[in-house]
Amino acid sequence: MAQAYTPGLMVSRGCRWRCRRLLPLAGDVVVRVGDQVSAQDVVARTFLPGDAVPINLAKRLGISPSDLSRSMLRKIGEAVRAGDSLARTKGFFGYFQSEFPSPSDGTIEAISKITGQVILRGPQNAVQVLAYLSGMIVEVIPNEGVVVEADVALIQGIFGIGGEAFGKICLVANSPDDDVTESVITSEHRGCIVIGGRRITGNAVRKAIQVGASAIVAGGIDDHDLREILGYDLGVAVTGTEKLGTTIIVTEGFGDIAMARRTFDLLASHSGRDASVNGTTQIRAGVMRPEIVIPLVAPLPDESRDAGRVAGALNVGSSVRVIREPYFGVLGQVTGLPHEQVVLESESLARVVNVTLANCSEVTVPRANVELIEG
Repeated sequence: MAQAYTPGLMVSRGCRWRCRRLLPLAGDVVVRVGDQVSAQDVVARTFLPGDAVPINLAKRLGISPSDLSRSMLRKIGEAVRAGDSLARTKGFFGYFQSEFPSPSDGTIEAISKITGQVILRGPQNAVQVLAYLSGMIVEVIPNEGVVVEADVALIQGIFGIGGEAFGKICLVANSPDDDVTESVITSEHRGCIVIGGRRITGNAVRKAIQVGASAIVAGGIDDHDLREILGYDLGVAVTGTEKLGTTIIVTEGFGDIAMARRTFDLLASHSGRDASVNGTTQIRAGVMRPEIVIPLVAPLPDESRDAGRVAGALNVGSSVRVIREPYFGVLGQVTGLPHEQVVLESESLARVVNVTLANCSEVTVPRANVELIEG
């Protein structure tokens, strides 16, 4: 049978999903293999070193760096509070002494006789890693983290900003063609994952942030609106660190693009259910897609689970999205995978795929111009 491979997005009603939850540096894992966890349960924790605050203490006191150690009132490793005296000059016959108070809480980390600087290390920052996925702990990586597994419905998007968020799925559109406007978002959506249809307007995003919505998901967004929301142009780096307060995920692309009916119906079928989302996106090497993960109420039978499927396999019957003009954004189904190369309008040779589009028209496009919708 003819078969090809192409990048794709997962839109699955049911698959077994695993996620690795790792600490940024060694710490303590607080769960065991076999434990059932909720998405917002802490599974591991550690402490990051506080900020280093350099203080040119010799200059502040008007002494030479070599005299600094004799003027210090605190030792290396000693904790201090903001306002505590760090050092005192001898003065003149015990008079005219001067002191320098600590600018913040911390610990004396270093005292330099060469530069006259004191390094004050701020309090440690606690870091907690959440499970993200409601499921079972199937692996513990000592001092690093865990692997969580569950049967889920999974939707991957094209692009997102903002990191991990949690909430109940709340539908605000009647069809995939409905725009997400300011008027459909209310205070009742606080802590919810708002699901729309077509374009997310800039005012809708601002309203979602204002009411405290966890996330907003729809087919597309205008790049001008995105620029105004962020206050800058996005480059090619990884997204996900933005501090908007609301995660944004678009499932189809930029502009007025309706959400795929299959994606919309899947999200609508889980309205009111708890879900986890992550807007982190990386387009280049090591591709990362934004995602909506919805744990299923009951485990899937083996015959219903998307197990054993070859990722990226393009077959007759596969659902695809065309990602180049003149059919950009249009969904369809593969009806043929000709083995022979075809001469394109550009007069170059390429392997092609026959696709029946949503409007029932038949087109032939280069295989590189389609994206697989997996699931």
